[in-house]
Amino acid sequence: MSLGRAARIQASLALAFFLGGCAVTAAPPSGGFVPHPLPGDGGDTVPALLRGERAAPLRYRVIVVPGSGCAGMGAFADRYFAGLLHAQVLVLHKPGVDPQARTAPGDCARSFVQQDRLSSWLAHARAALRADARQQAGGPGVPQLLVGISEGGELLAALAPEVPRLAGLVLLSASGLDPQEAGALQAQRLGVGADWAALGHAQAGQAPDGTVLQGRSLGYWRDLWQWPLAQPLIQGPWPLLQVWGGGDALVPAAAYERFAERARGRAAPFCARRLDGADHGLQRGPVDGVQQMWAWTEQWARAPQAGLCGPLAAAQP
Repeated sequence: MSLGRAARIQASLALAFFLGGCAVTAAPPSGGFVPHPLPGDGGDTVPALLRGERAAPLRYRVIVVPGSGCAGMGAFADRYFAGLLHAQVLVLHKPGVDPQARTAPGDCARSFVQQDRLSSWLAHARAALRADARQQAGGPGVPQLLVGISEGGELLAALAPEVPRLAGLVLLSASGLDPQEAGALQAQRLGVGADWAALGHAQAGQAPDGTVLQGRSLGYWRDLWQWPLAQPLIQGPWPLLQVWGGGDALVPAAAYERFAERARGRAAPFCARRLDGADHGLQRGPVDGVQQMWAWTEQWARAPQAGLCGPLAAAQP
C-alpha cells in the first residue's frame, strides 16, 4: 500500500489505538516489583514482573496483560499498581520487551515489529499462565483477576481458561469489540476510513507477513482483522468489569458504547464505568482513574459476596 505523507500522517492517527500502548504519567522507578521470568511458547521467555501484597492479609492476585508497544511497565509499576494493597500482582511482557524500557511505540526495533502479532503473544501468554498455575499449586488459593490494559484486553477471553480460581475479567481502556470493528470506528471518527479500508485490502493481499505497514507487520494486521473478542467476552461465564475514559483519544466512545449495549445481555455480571474527561491512561487532571479502579477491586476483595460489580453499583451517583 502506497500512501502520501499527509495520508500516512492521517492513517497513523487513525491507527493510534493499536500503537499507543498503556499511557501513564511520569513516575519514579519501581521499588516493589522483581523480575519473575516465565516460560513462553517455543522456548522463549516471558519477562514478567512480580510483587507481593503491600498490606496483610493477602486477599487476591491480579494478573496483568499490558498494552501494545515495546516499552515495559517496570519503570512505573510501583506507582501504577500502588492501590492494590491486598493483592499479589503479576505483570506479563512480550518476549523481547525489557520491562524497564521506556521506548516510544514508533521507535521499536524492526525485528520486534516484524514478529509482533496477537496470535504469537497469545501463545506466549498462555504458556506463561500455565507455568504460573503450576507454580501456584499448593499455595494460598486466593481468587484471581485477569486485567487487560488497552491491547492487552484483546487476549483476555482466550486466556481466561488458563487462570485457576478466576473471579473476573477487567478491561482498562479496552473497548471489548473485535479490534477490527473498533479500529473502523476510530477511523470513522477521524475521517480516514479510506486509509483503514486500504490497510484492510493490503492485509488480504499476498505480501509476506513481515512486511511493515503503518508501524505494524502484515502478520499483525492479518491477525487483527480476524480476531474474535466481543462474542467470546459476552458468552464467557466470568464477571466482566470495564473502565474507560470519556476523553480517550485512541478508542472512540462509540466503541465502548456499542460493546456495552451488546454485553447487557450477558448471563454473567457486566458493569462499565465511564470516567468523564479521563484520557486513554484514565488520567483527568489531578485525578488518577487507575487508582480509583484499584479502590473498587479492593472493596470487592473485602466483601466478595457483593460481586465484582458491587463496588461500581455502590459508587453510582
